Amino acid sequence: MNEIREDSGCPHTFSDDDTSGRPVRRDKVRLHTSGAGTYIVTKMTRFRYAIDKRYLPVLLPFLLRPTKDGVSVTDEGSVVATFGLFKITTSLSNITGAHITRNYRWWTAFGVRASRADDGLTFGTNHDGGVCMHFAEKVPSALRRSGHSALTVTVADLNGLTRALGGETEDPPASPT
Repeated sequence: MNEIREDSGCPHTFSDDDTSGRPVRRDKVRLHTSGAGTYIVTKMTRFRYAIDKRYLPVLLPFLLRPTKDGVSVTDEGSVVATFGLFKITTSLSNITGAHITRNYRWWTAFGVRASRADDGLTFGTNHDGGVCMHFAEKVPSALRRSGHSALTVTVADLNGLTRALGGETEDPPASPT
C-alpha cells in the first residue's frame, strides 16, 4: 500500500493559505511496502497564479481556486497546470522551451482559452505577463482532444517557473555570496 504524507518540518513548506505569490514548496514522502521498504522523497514546487482581482467575475465561471490552482513541477519530472475544471499534465522532458511573454490585450487575457492563431492554450488571470511553455508532443485538453503545442500560464513568479522549466529568464540568476 502506498501512502503520501506531507512533511511539515521542511523549511521550504508554506501553508495553503499563503497568498504572497511566492512558489509553494513541499516535500512528500511515498512509503512503499515492498521488500524491506523504500522511501522515495519527491519534491514539488507550485507556482500560483497572479490574479488581477478586478477580473474575478470573469474567472468565476471557470471555478478557479486561487489557493489550489497553478503550475506544479516535480523532481520526478512531471508538470501539472490546473485552472478550475481544466488540467494539463505532461512530462518535463516534453517541454522544449519556456519564455516570458508580456502585455496581453485585456479582453483576451482572462480565463481558459484556445488561441485562434495556432493550437496554443492559455490559463490567464492577468494581462501583465505569463510563461509560455512549448511542447514537443501535443498535450490534449478538454478544449482540444488533438492537443496543444503550447500553454501560457500567468503565474506570480514568472522567472521561477521559467527557470524550473529550463527556459531563459528575464532576470539573471542571483550569484552566490
